[in-house]
Amino acid sequence: MAEIDKRIRGGNTMGNGTEDKAERILTIYTKLKQGKIIYKDALIEKYGVSARTVQRDITDIQEFLQSQFLEEGNIQEVIFDKRAGGYRLQIKRTNELNGKAVLAAGKILLESRALAKTEMLPILYSLTALCDTDSGVTDVKDMLRNEIQNYTELRHGQKLLDRIWDLEQAVKAHKYTEVTYKAQQNHREVTERIKPVGIVLRDFYFYLAAYGAEEDSEKNSDPKNVFPVFYRVDKIQEYTVMEEYFRVPYAGRYEESEFRKRIPFVQSGALRKVEFQYVGKALESVLDRLPSATVIQKDQDGYLIEAEAFGPRIERWLKGQGDNVKNLRVK
Repeated sequence: MAEIDKRIRGGNTMGNGTEDKAERILTIYTKLKQGKIIYKDALIEKYGVSARTVQRDITDIQEFLQSQFLEEGNIQEVIFDKRAGGYRLQIKRTNELNGKAVLAAGKILLESRALAKTEMLPILYSLTALCDTDSGVTDVKDMLRNEIQNYTELRHGQKLLDRIWDLEQAVKAHKYTEVTYKAQQNHREVTERIKPVGIVLRDFYFYLAAYGAEEDSEKNSDPKNVFPVFYRVDKIQEYTVMEEYFRVPYAGRYEESEFRKRIPFVQSGALRKVEFQYVGKALESVLDRLPSATVIQKDQDGYLIEAEAFGPRIERWLKGQGDNVKNLRVK
């Protein structure tokens, strides 16, 4: 209560003065917290203010409630209840979701096929239980039932949740990690000491992006030639997170979010910047596939676009777009 009072008194003077405004808003706030309905006409008559002033009061309270979200952990909104003809406070626990959100999240998980059935289904059941109404739980279960029953896990069939968690902790802490993995081509087991920098999901599989630990690439190599190597998480046979810390190889060049934009394809290779002209009708799909892409010019001939990605696959993908891509060059 002291916080909202301080917030009000720090604002501009309205209505009958700052003191009157503070008393008025605190009264409205208290009644809302008590679960009472607030009627605009009654407030106008009681305080002798305009409808616009009352609306400002409600807006101020709403902004305050939004600012408290992180501290209290509840979503609180002042909503107009048409049936009651007034305003009331609606509180939603953050561990509840509406059925629409749960349905969409469930379909995304099922379509990914990224986890074994024994790990995927418990997540889906727990997610469904978060629906904010019992009817929502029933509806979502009905809508997802067929897809759940016919869920086809990937052929490796391995449980990955513990592995992903441990490796992500190594990424977060910037700790060297020793991994033993099965090579894709000759299926031989190889052990390496690496600098893990992220885990991404691409085309059904989780990949660990990492830099080699055999040398300090930042000091001894051209930064343009420093690039990550990708390890399919399901092919990592063993791993040990070391106690030794490393300096992030791409620090000062990209924030993590920017780094991730440059790995739309999980293929090792130097960072490549390309420029091309797009003359097709599906610009949005190109920009979505290449998160780092920027339209630098638009004219009657199409769009001039720049993009960056690690490895040569970006060029092959662009060439695969046929006549829609012209004048492709590596900068």
